[in-house]
Parts: sequence; C-alpha cells; structure tokens
Amino acid sequence: MRTWRKRIPRSALFTAVLATVVTAAALVAVFALRPKPDDTVTMAPREPPAAPVNGSSATCGNGPCRQLAAMTVGGTPVILLADAAGGWGRVQIGQEPGTEFELAITGMGAKLTPTSLRCIDGSTAACLIRGDAAGGGAYGELLTGSGGVWRDFGRPYFADAGSLSLYDVSQDGRPDVIVVRHECPQAMSGTPRCQAAPVLAEVYELDGAVMGCTSTVTAPSNFRGWPDIELRKSQLRKCES
Repeated sequence: MRTWRKRIPRSALFTAVLATVVTAAALVAVFALRPKPDDTVTMAPREPPAAPVNGSSATCGNGPCRQLAAMTVGGTPVILLADAAGGWGRVQIGQEPGTEFELAITGMGAKLTPTSLRCIDGSTAACLIRGDAAGGGAYGELLTGSGGVWRDFGRPYFADAGSLSLYDVSQDGRPDVIVVRHECPQAMSGTPRCQAAPVLAEVYELDGAVMGCTSTVTAPSNFRGWPDIELRKSQLRKCES
C-alpha cells in the first residue's frame, strides 16, 4: 500500500532557503560589527561653551561694554571694559573669554578713564585699576597674577591725594602699591584743612603689608615719575599712625 506525501512546491522551498541564508548573513554581520570591549565609547556631558566677551557684544551695567584701555603683561593681554560713563567696569585677562573680574571700586562710586589701567610684570605680576572718587581722591583695585592664575586682592585702596601707582620699590622683582595721601589725622580726611596738608607716599607690598612711608612733600607732583611715582626703599621710614 502506497503512502502519498504532499509535495512542497519548488518555489516555496527556494523562498524558505533564501530566507534562512539572509537571516544567517544578518546574524554574522551583527556579530562582526558588535563593538569590542576596547572600542567602548564613553559619552561625557558637554559643558556649555563660555560666551566670548568683547566691547561690542558684552553688557557693562545697563549698556554695552567698550574697551577703555588695554595692556600686555608677560605676553598676557589685559583689557579694561567699561560702560559709556565709566561708572561700571570689569577686567578681562587672557584671550577671550579669559578670566574676568568685576570691579568693586565702581560700586563705590569710582569713575574709570582711559588712564585707569596700570600693569607691571614680575615674579608676581600686578595690575592696578584706578578710578576717581566723586568727593575727591581715587580708589584702586589690585589684581595679581602668578603661575598663570590671577586673583583680586579683595581690599580696595583709597588715596585722598588722588595718586595711586605700581612700582618695584624694594627691587625684589615684585611691584608694590604706592598710595599718596595727605598727612593728617584719619578723622580729618576729606576736610578742607586735610586737603591743604602736606602729602606723603605710603607703600604696600602685594600681600597688603605696609613697607613704609616717605617724608612729606607739598604736592604729589614733587615725587619722581608722578603720576606713576618711582620710589626707593631707602626713602621710606616707619609710618606714623
């Protein structure tokens, strides 16, 4: 007795074989393209790029910034930016975006001008930003740089005789801060009597330590190099309180 088997059409058989071959090829390709352990890519979160600051696009106070002054210290550019009135400012150090410092002295009423920026290179570089005070005198803000890192000294200087400058008085390769003030009691500062008193130069090291004072002269212009005064340590004596 014969047993009849249903024949599978050749077209169906060919389709099944072809599907098997395609599936096998796909599996081989997936396996071959699978990353090896050494090929693992670690995705780190991206930080937003720092916005460049320049005189045309940055904001100083309630208006656009303008470049008021610029210097180069040891190959590093230093730019003083201010609003149109010079009543708000900041300093940019290094190529854009660089390191920025908002100036505290403008919050105290100091007005910035194109001659406000003074810098001196050395084993510790320093920049002094000066601004005229509304009631007379001048404020100064000190920035120091060492090893490529810049810092704000954090304590503004005030010269009631209106003269602030940088000079290496001790000749140790580091600039010092020279403040010219009237020789009068602190309680008299700003009074007409004090403004008529003789003046002296008080010298500070970059860390704020008092190096000494000069003898009195009749006017700041009597000091050598005025308004950027140049002194020698031998000219200094102990400051009287």
